Amino acid sequence: MFILRDLLRALQAPFSDSRLGRERAHWFAFTLLAVILPFTSSMTSNLLRSLQTLFGLDLNSRRFYTFMASNKLPWDRLWMVLWKQIPDPAVEGRLLVAPDDSINNKTGRKIFGCSFFHDHTAKLNQPTYPWSQNIVSIGLLKMIKGRWCCLPLAFRFYFMKKDIEAQSLTAKIAGVPVTFRSKMAQAVVMLCSVAEQFSQLPVLVVTDSWFGNDGLLRPLNASAYAFELLSRLRANVTLYDLPPQASIRQRGRPRKYGTRLGSASELAASRKTQAKMRSVFLYGKQREVLAYDEVVMLKNLRCPVRLVWVFRKTRWVAFFSTGLTLSAQQVIEYYGARWKIESGFKEIKQEIGSAKSQTRNAHAVINHLNFCMMATTITGIYADRIKADPQRRHVVKGRTSFAFSDVRRLIADAALSEDFLRLWPDREKCRQNTFVSLLLRMVA
Repeated sequence: MFILRDLLRALQAPFSDSRLGRERAHWFAFTLLAVILPFTSSMTSNLLRSLQTLFGLDLNSRRFYTFMASNKLPWDRLWMVLWKQIPDPAVEGRLLVAPDDSINNKTGRKIFGCSFFHDHTAKLNQPTYPWSQNIVSIGLLKMIKGRWCCLPLAFRFYFMKKDIEAQSLTAKIAGVPVTFRSKMAQAVVMLCSVAEQFSQLPVLVVTDSWFGNDGLLRPLNASAYAFELLSRLRANVTLYDLPPQASIRQRGRPRKYGTRLGSASELAASRKTQAKMRSVFLYGKQREVLAYDEVVMLKNLRCPVRLVWVFRKTRWVAFFSTGLTLSAQQVIEYYGARWKIESGFKEIKQEIGSAKSQTRNAHAVINHLNFCMMATTITGIYADRIKADPQRRHVVKGRTSFAFSDVRRLIADAALSEDFLRLWPDREKCRQNTFVSLLLRMVA
């Protein structure tokens, strides 16, 4: 109860001290709670009903819809406040941050940020280019109560250059076309903002093979912060040995690369014969994996990397990291934890309900997704701060750790208690519908 109160109080601080500012701060805190409650999707109309019925806020629909579409919400400062609320964000002395992009399917034709983006995960019965939003986001990978979690830290909407040049209505904010930025450039801006807030910690960027290249690493190295990269190696990448030690009498510049070793696919068979079994905490349990590691040179990154091969019966996969001090076990475990950003997209879109929102106004779309992302992060912080492990409500064979819905249920129990509501003296007198309240507690 006090954990939830303290988190929400901290997020009210960035609002102004004027009458409207205090009103926005009050609505903001309870709107976040309404998004977290596991009752309905987070559509604006559902949030309004929750605020009126469950929390007893006296507000009309026009004022609330104006609030949800306002451009006065200080999201940059709010996110920085929330970053500081994360307990022990580092993992073994590093900040693990995962960038990735996702597709958010929509149906309305004039929704901000929408276009026909390619969906590489589309099934056979799904369109390859759905009408959707393309969202580039970063998340903090962190161990919470014995399981890896991904806490959203920031996001950006990606717009194709052809839509901006065509003056598309879905690529304008208040009638002004947005500025084009590539996905790499957006990821660099967000990563540097996080590194600035945690300047005392080196940042390990854990990415898939699309982001794991020089297009991301070079601008990060040009910044004033310490970044390392961990990603999956493509099968056709050519590997080189470390450059030989230059002799004193050697003419010309020293060699940058050693002898050519071959591509990753060419070397897979020979590396498997040298691999050893290693114990790794992967996907929620301790596992034995057959792995081999070595330090090689990559021309596409122009630097030495620690390369880790992981072998299964008939397949193999290779990971690399520019952090040469990382062990093979750490490389495998950290990349395995990267999958949590993928499952986090599912939680935000389906469980929180950002995919069901059909808001069209640019500020309304941005605010709604910010609420969904921030609610997910608060849920993770709440799970990390409570003493006891959340109990899994629906038992699944082979899984002992809690689920995202279990933490939402705990937050719902705390938020709907009279003791919690008494902590907000400026809250209007509650006019709860007892049937709806009881139904919500049953769903939670």
